[in-house]
Amino acid sequence: MKETGYSATEMRDIPPMADSGTQPESTTMPDFTKPVQVTTAGRPLESDLNTLKVSSVDLHIYYGDFEAIKGISMDIYANEITALIGPSGCGKSTFLRSMNRMNDEIEGSHCTGQVLVDGVDILQRGTDVVELRRKVGMVFQQPNPFPMSIYDNIVYGPRLRERLSRGETDEIVERSLTRAGLWDEVKDKLRGSALGLSGGQQQRLCIARCIAVEPEIILMDEPCSALDPTATFHIEQLMMDLKDQYTIIIVTHNMYQASRVSDRTGFFLLGELLEYAETTQIFEDPQDERTDAYVRGRFG
Repeated sequence: MKETGYSATEMRDIPPMADSGTQPESTTMPDFTKPVQVTTAGRPLESDLNTLKVSSVDLHIYYGDFEAIKGISMDIYANEITALIGPSGCGKSTFLRSMNRMNDEIEGSHCTGQVLVDGVDILQRGTDVVELRRKVGMVFQQPNPFPMSIYDNIVYGPRLRERLSRGETDEIVERSLTRAGLWDEVKDKLRGSALGLSGGQQQRLCIARCIAVEPEIILMDEPCSALDPTATFHIEQLMMDLKDQYTIIIVTHNMYQASRVSDRTGFFLLGELLEYAETTQIFEDPQDERTDAYVRGRFG
């Protein structure tokens, strides 16, 4: 396959939508309806340094009669950032929500196949969904702090799990806000309303609230789409800082963001996983012409 013409450094500094004016060698658009072949070239074999954390096995997800996810098998590794990219409506968020069974809340949804977290199929009957969602936390597209104080937002989850002393909750609040890079900005106004924070601060508060219950996996569904560039920068830096302690899976439409922060990237199209590899390969040497067309901004 022809090279994309972008180096790793250039891909992190030049938006994929930018066009130098040079036309591609061929103006023929790829056939986006042809059967999908999953590519896994470039993925390191599982080892002590690449511990398997989440796996989907022939996963199909339906909303009524509509098949939103079509037989996806995908391995996600611990202490990495995995980006899910693709056009709107291609199944990225549906796939993300399968990892903590948030799709259960949607009427008419059902699935077949497996989703394994630490080797345990979370789709089987008897799964403790409350405990699952503690272990696999989620940060949504729009910041959604509770209408209460900053302090109470952080301790809300831990208090549901167990009785805690004031000293214990103080420690949880400081630790969580520090990990989320927000402590220095709010430590003098912890009793103030969380709704008084800026959008970027609210999103970091939601991340702090998520990690307060000590998850192992953090799902992020377009966490920066409603934020300005400065707030986006803070969230991206936070993600890279947090991956030493957590496994992070992020849905994003921002190719720039995916190329900057993720270790691996999966490209979704029409409910299928078209290509999955290390991020540098997806953006520099994709193995499918449709992936190449998408990351170069020719559709989507």
